[in-house]
Amino acid sequence: MSDFWRKWMIGLCWAILLFGVSLAGGGMEATSGPVRLIFALLKGPGALNLDAQMRFSLGVLGAVSIGWSLTLLAAIQAANQLGELGRPIWVLVTGSVLTWNVIDSSLSIATGFGLNAIANTVILAAFLLPVIRSGVLRSPAQSPR
Repeated sequence: MSDFWRKWMIGLCWAILLFGVSLAGGGMEATSGPVRLIFALLKGPGALNLDAQMRFSLGVLGAVSIGWSLTLLAAIQAANQLGELGRPIWVLVTGSVLTWNVIDSSLSIATGFGLNAIANTVILAAFLLPVIRSGVLRSPAQSPR
């Protein structure tokens, strides 16, 4: 993977981390401004009710998103360091991102937050673009020489 695409992927991981921080901020009133903005932009059904259960859910989801972004960053860096031997890592990471996208987007649409599926598609495209362009999923036999 080129230096450009490596930096792109690092930026994507940092963006996911910042989103996680925004979600986690919804766990407390003093830091809930960003999550209120996110929900306003998503224009879901009904008013946002930041009761104790929702704050707990946002805190946990934020923590999971932060952890996911750091795990994704570690896996990407490991795969890059392995070069062609990193292909199995790329396959697993790509499968995990696709799985997240299908489940998250399907549930977003089903619960009236369809705009979140658009944001998810942007994240998926931002991940797949460098993966496809760099050829990291190609088996060594398929790689151009």
